Amino acid sequence: MSVLLSIKPKYVEKIFSGEKKYEFRRKIFRRRDINRIYIYSNSNVKKIVGSFEVKRIISDKPENIWGICHRYGGISKNEFFKYFLGAKKGFAIEIKNVHKFYEPIDPYSAIENFTPPQSFYYIDASFFNKSDMKYGE
Repeated sequence: MSVLLSIKPKYVEKIFSGEKKYEFRRKIFRRRDINRIYIYSNSNVKKIVGSFEVKRIISDKPENIWGICHRYGGISKNEFFKYFLGAKKGFAIEIKNVHKFYEPIDPYSAIENFTPPQSFYYIDASFFNKSDMKYGE
């Protein structure tokens, strides 16, 4: 099963560069069979730009997650704790096998009735398994 995650462009670039190896979330998917995440770059980009596999998901207090993941979080300590302000629990999705699409997908024309995910939503990965789908570096 796959998920479409909405991620800010500045963090998308850090994922593609390898600087960011953890994606942080206040809420996580209920399904535990998620193995691939498709990246919807929000803000001005508004395209599906690539994907990555889920290595594991860490669930803990934000303080503990920071201690484990800060080196490869791609986020400052201030931004991290601002994001998790008031949260008793947080999640860190460990990223592996990142793939950037040669040509980003415009979801508004490719997916009927597309609305950007607030955080995430489950998606039919068969859409992305087309033979003409090409990955970049």
